[in-house]
Amino acid sequence: MKIAQIAPLIESVPPRLYGGTERVVSWLTDQLVDMGHEVTLFASGDSLTKAELVPCVERALRLGGTHDDQVLSYLVMMDEVARRVDEFDVLHFHIDGFHFPLFRKHASRVFTTLHGRQDLPALRSFYRRFPEYPLISISDHQRLPVPDANFVATIHHGLPLDLHQPTLEPGGDYLAFLGRVSPEKGLDRAIEIATRVNMPLKIAAKVDAADERYFREVVQPMLDRPNVTFIGEIDERQKTHFLGDARALLFPVDWPEPFGLVLTEAMACGTPVLAFRCGSVPEIIRTGVNGVIVDSMDEAVAQLPRVLQLDRREVRHTFVRRFSAERMASQYLDLFRAATERPLVCKVQERPDDSLIAMARPAKTRMQALS
Repeated sequence: MKIAQIAPLIESVPPRLYGGTERVVSWLTDQLVDMGHEVTLFASGDSLTKAELVPCVERALRLGGTHDDQVLSYLVMMDEVARRVDEFDVLHFHIDGFHFPLFRKHASRVFTTLHGRQDLPALRSFYRRFPEYPLISISDHQRLPVPDANFVATIHHGLPLDLHQPTLEPGGDYLAFLGRVSPEKGLDRAIEIATRVNMPLKIAAKVDAADERYFREVVQPMLDRPNVTFIGEIDERQKTHFLGDARALLFPVDWPEPFGLVLTEAMACGTPVLAFRCGSVPEIIRTGVNGVIVDSMDEAVAQLPRVLQLDRREVRHTFVRRFSAERMASQYLDLFRAATERPLVCKVQERPDDSLIAMARPAKTRMQALS
């Protein structure tokens, strides 16, 4: 098949340091090429890929530029995709709904994977305006706020099996936190958990401009604790050692997490996870197998010893079985092939039952507490 992958321009594909969506686009694109398909990647010029690269900006927009530069850059990218639209069997977008007004007559072969939260007020009416586009969720929980949207599949993210090697005997006696420093990611809760169980915590995370206040007022005063080490952003090679040598990953999220890529990255290293019951977490973590899900700080402290005793071989095996890049690409290909054989029918999704909502309920956010 001839497949176009249209990536965000904020980070390169793959990103040099932090960046979940661009990382997934990279793994999917390269896997599709390895499976024998002709893939074209529309992305920033500093991207590295096995596919044909169409550079739409010279370098990732995060490295410089203003908001106006970003809007204009995306418009230029949309124009380039539209110019070449007839070259492809399928177009696969990863940029929310930016492209919806431009590709309506091609909608049956235009797929959109939604990578972000869907509980923003305007999204329900937005998707109702463009019902012809088939949407792909990255977790079932992600769909809950927009049950009438035209979702045709949920496809969990997948990683290359050789990206991280499992560490069955971790070299460090520490807990790990990997991600963004933001209220919804719960770094302050991770520090508190590590302090209460008297274990070292190593933090590999970036601070976005939007989260500087939270970092300055909440997190920074906690970094003086003797058990806390703040490392900053790390690359893929460093990530393998950082996660692999950790006894467990702490994932105390406080928002409707759409997926949580770091969960699968930890599993790839054989590292079990202590996670809060928010968003997609119950779809990824199975208590007693690859981690433990908790509902409170007290439960997190009480359950951490159980997490540390989990079989790291089984954690890795769960990753191989459920979260490989090959599995992810195969599921996308099933959709793409169906679209080339017959147009996908718009379907109104049934509202998930109350038990699913209760199982994966998002915790009340603490972001307002900083206002």
